[in-house]
This record gives sequence, structure tokens and C-alpha cells, in this order.
Amino acid sequence: MRTDALVESRSMLLSAHSAPSLHLHPCCSINSYRNLEYFYDHARIEHLFFDGATTPVDGVLYPDLARPGMGLEFKRADAAPYQVPI
Repeated sequence: MRTDALVESRSMLLSAHSAPSLHLHPCCSINSYRNLEYFYDHARIEHLFFDGATTPVDGVLYPDLARPGMGLEFKRADAAPYQVPI
């Protein structure tokens, strides 16, 4: 929200970069939003690790308002093979 206020105060527009499912809800809530970049490789990873990851419909992303919060649920079992020991 602070970024939106800063961008708006300069009469500019904001573009979100990557992680479309993560950025979709915040972009819907700001005045200075222009576009949300959608890269297939980033979206592929979102779908691999998160239930509720968004998919474009006729080139537009829509939030799933039927899901709680940001609509994402981490798929722990699917991510487990990629876990790095700490």
C-alpha cells in the first residue's frame, strides 16, 4: 500500500513482476496498478507447489474469491522432495 501511495503521488503506474498468484490480490487493491507480468515458468512452479494458483482466462487473471485469504495453499508433500536440509 505504501508503494501504491508513492507511485500514485508521482502520477505513475505500477507493474508487478513475477509470482502472479502472490501479487494478484494486492494488485486488485491498489489505484496505480497497470499490469501483472505472467511468465510461464514462474506460473508453472506456482501450480506445482500451491493449490489455488491462478490461470489466465482470455489473457486476464482473476482472484478466486471463494478461497480464503490470498487463495493459496502450500502443497507440502509436493515440495518435500525439493527441501534443502538446514
